[in-house]
Amino acid sequence: MATEDVNEALAAAEVPATETTEKQPADKLERKWSFWFDNQSKPKQGAAWGASLRKAYTFDTVQDFWGLHETIFIPSKLTPNAEIHMFKAGVEPKWEDPECANGGKWTFVVTSNRKPALDKAWLETLMALVGEQFDEADEICGVVASVRPKQGKLSLWTRTKSNEAVLMGIGKKWKEILDVTDKITFTNHDDSRRTRFTV
Repeated sequence: MATEDVNEALAAAEVPATETTEKQPADKLERKWSFWFDNQSKPKQGAAWGASLRKAYTFDTVQDFWGLHETIFIPSKLTPNAEIHMFKAGVEPKWEDPECANGGKWTFVVTSNRKPALDKAWLETLMALVGEQFDEADEICGVVASVRPKQGKLSLWTRTKSNEAVLMGIGKKWKEILDVTDKITFTNHDDSRRTRFTV
């Protein structure tokens, strides 16, 4: 499927649910998650930020997660300036959302071997989130994969920006999950130009 077809399909409507057979019961996750899609490659004149942001699908089973990830939600399938988000159900991937408003984000930038490295980091992060691998899971809102012409980027959004111990625990665990030596940085949503922490 061409990248443009994927982007248009996601932007057009919600993704249909994957089917679970009666012989194999669905494996429930600890919590519900939602995939979101944002295509900023063709912004409309005067449109507010987030105007192209759409919720694509909410899921709560292992089977739905794998079906969605393997068929649609892979960063390398997107056009530049598009984003995929996976956030806890009920939380919108916007700084203004009450769950995100007082938080920040850890960011991992991918520049070399970009598409495979971004896809791998995305999948590892998603599995860690749905598999509840973070001790501070309640403090995490979700993750964003941003595809840009010269780099890819993952951002792990948090509810807090003030609890340094919690933030460092999340950052160190995420770096371990990503299995990278590159630095990852934390910034507040309300001051995203200033790095606060690096691990």
